[in-house]
Amino acid sequence: MIKQKQQVSVLFMLFSILFCVCLIAANVLETKQISVLGISLTGGLIVFPISYIINDCVCEVWGFKKARLLIWTGFAMNFFFVAMGALCDWIPGAPYWTNEAGFHAVFGLAPRVAAASFVAFIVGSFANAYVMSKMKLRDGGRHFSWRAILSTIAGESLDSLIFFPLALGGVVPTPELPKLMLWQVVLKTLYEVIALPLTIRVVKKLKQYEGEDVYDEGVNYSIWRIFSLS
Repeated sequence: MIKQKQQVSVLFMLFSILFCVCLIAANVLETKQISVLGISLTGGLIVFPISYIINDCVCEVWGFKKARLLIWTGFAMNFFFVAMGALCDWIPGAPYWTNEAGFHAVFGLAPRVAAASFVAFIVGSFANAYVMSKMKLRDGGRHFSWRAILSTIAGESLDSLIFFPLALGGVVPTPELPKLMLWQVVLKTLYEVIALPLTIRVVKKLKQYEGEDVYDEGVNYSIWRIFSLS
């Protein structure tokens, strides 16, 4: 028996590529501490929220199943990048190589931090997609702006609640952790709000071009049904 081929659109593929690039870029940029309005943050803040915006667009247009595939694809590509970076960091540098310390600072991600990052990403991203999908069903497709904002708050909150205690507990003073987590959630959500007018236009154009506006009725929300697209 020949199985019917499952196809994805070119636009979905392009969004998936951009999603993976944002995750990998965020990993590199996280190694720099930046200051925004006097608040200490990580450089990943510049690009990581874009992954949530893409997640919102994909879930809104193509539904939870495609968002699930997107999230796991991003996880796999990010894991591959981190693993290759760690391998290259482990291999001794050439005798004339003088930038070993700098390379290690970027790619020598501690196992604890890497594990915390991966777990937080999976939980936060799926929470974002789940809230987006359920609210769309409840609201009959209305109030996209509220769905985008509230799903981001849910996803980013869980991401921060998992990542910072696991990665920085015992490193950052305990009283400072809640402040750090709160600022991350607030600023990432503000990022989403500022980008919202553009996001709304993109979603509208995508629906028109693709001829799709999926409502996830009867969908199995298990995160493990990766290749279940139909």
